[in-house]
Amino acid sequence: MVIPLYINIYCGNTKSFGMYHGNTRVFFELAGVPCEYNGTYSNHSVPLHLLNYHGGQFKGQKIKSKPVKLEKQQKQEVEIKQRMTVSELAKAMNKDIDHVYEALLNTDVILDEMEPDTMLEEKWIKEAVKRSGMKHKWAKLVETKVRENKDIQRQPPPDPAQLVPRAPVVTIMGHVDHGKTTLLDSLRKSQIAAQEAGGITQHIGAFRVELPSGEKITFLDTPGHAAFSAMRARGAMVTDIVILVVAADDGVMNQTTESIQHAKKAKVPIIVAVNKCDKPQADPQRVKEELVGHDVICEEFGGEIQAIHVSALKGDNLLELAEATVTLAEVLELKGDPTGLVEGTVIESRSDKGKGPVTTAIIQRGTLRKGCTLVAGKCWAKVRFMFDEYDQTVSEAGPSIPVEIVGWKDLPSAGEEILEVESEQRAREVVEWRSYMEEQDKMKEDLQAIEAKQKQHQESYKKDRESMAHLSWRQRRAALYRANKHKLSHRLSEKTETEELTLPIIVKGDVDGSVEAILNILESYDADDQCELDVVHFGVGDISERDINLAETFSGTIYGFNVAANKSVQQMAAKKGIPLRLHRVIYKLIDDLKDELSSKLTPSTEENIIGEASVLATFDVTVGKKKIPVAGCRVQKGQLDKKMKFRLIRGRNILWEGKPMPVKYMLIYCLNVFFIFSCIGFLFRIRDNTETSEG
Repeated sequence: MVIPLYINIYCGNTKSFGMYHGNTRVFFELAGVPCEYNGTYSNHSVPLHLLNYHGGQFKGQKIKSKPVKLEKQQKQEVEIKQRMTVSELAKAMNKDIDHVYEALLNTDVILDEMEPDTMLEEKWIKEAVKRSGMKHKWAKLVETKVRENKDIQRQPPPDPAQLVPRAPVVTIMGHVDHGKTTLLDSLRKSQIAAQEAGGITQHIGAFRVELPSGEKITFLDTPGHAAFSAMRARGAMVTDIVILVVAADDGVMNQTTESIQHAKKAKVPIIVAVNKCDKPQADPQRVKEELVGHDVICEEFGGEIQAIHVSALKGDNLLELAEATVTLAEVLELKGDPTGLVEGTVIESRSDKGKGPVTTAIIQRGTLRKGCTLVAGKCWAKVRFMFDEYDQTVSEAGPSIPVEIVGWKDLPSAGEEILEVESEQRAREVVEWRSYMEEQDKMKEDLQAIEAKQKQHQESYKKDRESMAHLSWRQRRAALYRANKHKLSHRLSEKTETEELTLPIIVKGDVDGSVEAILNILESYDADDQCELDVVHFGVGDISERDINLAETFSGTIYGFNVAANKSVQQMAAKKGIPLRLHRVIYKLIDDLKDELSSKLTPSTEENIIGEASVLATFDVTVGKKKIPVAGCRVQKGQLDKKMKFRLIRGRNILWEGKPMPVKYMLIYCLNVFFIFSCIGFLFRIRDNTETSEG
């Protein structure tokens, strides 16, 4: 029998073990003899001499091919989602993370910046699966139960039949030191104004004043300093009437204008109190004319705004001001609902050593009593005690009544609304829901930021790839390595410089509003390129040992506003070398912080040119055995002083800089007209210019 030289092998009727880019490995039986073929003759005629025989030889017998039924190998399926992290994809593929990195080699994905939690786009997920010899399928959407909204909102408007008259809530606004606190002091015959540091109200105080006629008015005193803009805005939002205090001798100032804007934005009526009318330089008429320019038109100019001339210091016309307030309140027909669940607004919050977290609040609806459960923002309280402005315990507080509330689990922020709930469990549900929603919002913001950053890196990487398209693969990798190495060293040098010019600080304040005001000022700092201002921690309350330890960790400075540090804390700070800067007036704290920042900056050198001259003639002078070039100069501007530094300029080039070498017997002054100038190692030319400067 003649043995044929070729035999046809088809992957369709043979048992195949893998196919890699045209390279085929086949096991089959030929004339009862197990054979193996491993080559590139897929679906082609194969020379017999390429076959490997297992367990026998050909002996001239008839060759028969015994086809083996192919069992098709199934590719592994990977469940994917539209967006997955590297670690999630590796887990779905049942591979390690390095496998995903290898699968994405030579793609536009920047592997150097990829981490296990890096989010991959859909196309790169599919590409990694495809390159791994697998196929993808979309994961079934898990039908997650929509989380029930557990939040609480204000109640619908009350039944008009349940409304009763209430006292007006009046906010006193105005510029720094125009007499707002003195006015309140005169109205309620107390000494609050005398206790204020630096003549500036440090935070909002809520007080209730009873007039001789029996009417009651609730006053909010807002600070006039520029730092407390947010506090004035809060005061305007919870008030019924704004009393705008303007000094008759100063007129309309910056915070006066801002207070007008807050009142107009909140749509609150204004009464103008022209204060300090007892001063000789007082000009109330000018003040009212200036107010017209800000759309505050008083009655005598045809407007509807009352203007009362007062002297808070002497108590002049204060009763007239109070009566004007009561009259306006009657026109407004202010009423409130003392029944039902409590609603109010946090005016201020602070941490008290004996009471814990405390809030000053204005009740706007319902009647607050001991035992009520309240929610404000992400905090809740079981009311344990209530105090009035004189620190006296009160049993209940209705609409328009200011009250201090004790019993909060955490410290709510000023300006948040207070709502009563049925039980502690309901309060926890509300707080958990609000925390959950805040986390969801933060996750969305973070995801958007990550996507924007990834897009930026992708675009940058594509540009780099296009610029190196003409290079080989090895050349590209080498170029990318050099570029990344340069970027890394540049970042490290920048980090070192930044660490050297960084001021870490800790801010502590007496109340939430004070800390807020300080942080608002710090946000306006725009010189991070010169010295970075790093607020590592801020909070309410006295300086603690924890603050000292934290400041030691960051080598920081502690700034306290209206807070104290006990003796042990002060000793601990001194031992560890932590600066403690405690202030009672906000602008002094800011000035102190400015000085500290200035001390961190590199001193800048200023150069002042005091004279200029041009070279008229040059010659050599022999000093000992050396010849020294000397230039005779004419002073063109200012004067030349041999004690100052000189600069020799030719065209735009600086040839030499320093002090001239004295040639005592040739050094001649002639009314600053001629000057003999000498320095070693330079060849002078006629018309060279010289400058002398100090600095």
